[in-house]
Amino acid sequence: QVQLVESGGGLVQAGGSLRLSCTYSGSIFSIVSMGWYRQAPGKQRELVASITSGGSTNYGDSVKGRFTISRDSNKATVYLQMNSLKPEDTAVYYCNVRRPLDDRWGQGTQVTVSS
Repeated sequence: QVQLVESGGGLVQAGGSLRLSCTYSGSIFSIVSMGWYRQAPGKQRELVASITSGGSTNYGDSVKGRFTISRDSNKATVYLQMNSLKPEDTAVYYCNVRRPLDDRWGQGTQVTVSS
């Protein structure tokens, strides 16, 4: 059973930092991209950041300059370094793996930023 295991969420004060990680247990050769999405209460799920198998990155407008996505050299683990966190970053963050025929999602990890 292919799994995505996420870790690193929690509670932090505004201006603080957190790092999320996500490890994919399937074949890395099937990965088109890996990324993070988030969903706040009452809002739609939105892209935070993604990184392709070739290393190209893409960020949501609201996190540009504050968040950095990276991938381990084994390409099975993706990280999201979140700096200068704001209360509006509070959400459940979901890891995503895009494959040629489908997407796989992690269970989600809560990030709460207090003001």
